[in-house]
Amino acid sequence: MDFAAEAWRRDAADPLAKWRNEFALPDDAVTYLDGNSLGALPKRTLGRMERMLKREWGDGLIRSWNDAGWIGMPAKVGAKIAPLIGAQRHEVIACDSVSINLFKLISAALAMRPGRKVVLSEPGNFPTDLYMVEGLAGMGLAERRLVPTEELEAALDDDVALLLLTHVHYKTGAMHDMAQLTKAAHDAGALVLWDLSHSAGAVPVALNDCEADFAVGCGYKYLNGGPGAPAFAFVAERHLGGLQQPLSGWMGHKEPFRFADDYTPAQGIEKLLCGTPPILAMAALEEGVDLIAEIGIAPLVTKSRALSEFTGAAMEQVIPELECASPGDPCRRGSHLSYRHKNAFALSQALIAHSIIGDFREPDILRFGFTPAYTGFADCWRMVSQLRDVLDSEEWLDERFAVKPAVT
Repeated sequence: MDFAAEAWRRDAADPLAKWRNEFALPDDAVTYLDGNSLGALPKRTLGRMERMLKREWGDGLIRSWNDAGWIGMPAKVGAKIAPLIGAQRHEVIACDSVSINLFKLISAALAMRPGRKVVLSEPGNFPTDLYMVEGLAGMGLAERRLVPTEELEAALDDDVALLLLTHVHYKTGAMHDMAQLTKAAHDAGALVLWDLSHSAGAVPVALNDCEADFAVGCGYKYLNGGPGAPAFAFVAERHLGGLQQPLSGWMGHKEPFRFADDYTPAQGIEKLLCGTPPILAMAALEEGVDLIAEIGIAPLVTKSRALSEFTGAAMEQVIPELECASPGDPCRRGSHLSYRHKNAFALSQALIAHSIIGDFREPDILRFGFTPAYTGFADCWRMVSQLRDVLDSEEWLDERFAVKPAVT
């Protein structure tokens, strides 16, 4: 196949091509394939930030908590995220970070299953998910159990309170069968918490159809909310009444501005709030969420799979020596492809030197993300072609590509 010509043909026929202009991307000399780590800046966010700074904060000052609706932004943004993950609007709230929301919901789940302390997960799950369980175990509240992916269902015994999994694996892109594993956990009397950080805005998610209990996710990847954007949390409606989360901050109070000495939790999803929400960051996230909602999950998923299939075919033909670490079935993986090479870090740095930005994950993973709102087929072909050149020229052996920066 003439991949260069095919990339041009597909970009010319792409119904989502117009959305690329909605993002403040660098010029065409830069190929960005790392939106699965940090989404690009929506142009509309620039105007929103200027209005927030000048009018709402600058002119409105403290009045904007009411006049501009700041106080209701966590629930408002959460309600906008809900349809993207198959939830009801009152089941999702935007707040805090994924790590903090994990702590809240793991703790709540353990309290809902007295007599059970095991939180079941898999080795290689995203570190913060495992670290949060480890922290609770150090407090005597949990027991962490890790088993290989293929043994998860068999490990669901009477000691398991919670099954904790990342829906799309951050390294390989492998996607769990949410419905099957949720049912297996429920059959064993356990609850389930899904981390949607590499799912929301990129793959189909149907939390309520799968009868999921809890979920968390971040706002800075496919939702394009900006670096360190607020995360979100989901609690199924059936659990909202009895849920008790341990971080009883004032914003989660039933009447936060009553300033009572004793804590009474809010009755709905607002009980997951803790401290004062970061309003500027919340507004940036809202713009990213609105943009993804306008495009629609279904066409985004269709293009994502087309991009990954095109890239996979090009890699297989042009660079057959690299081992693909991602599932072959596009319906069983997220919106990135990963390849193994013993010098993956140096290769990733050499690509960056040619303005092709993917990323590296320890110990040997080259990872390329497809954000279909702004990634084109020509971007993918440029990466494959340049990687072939880097390998053939052994450019990656340059000593400047051997030193790892603090953030990779």
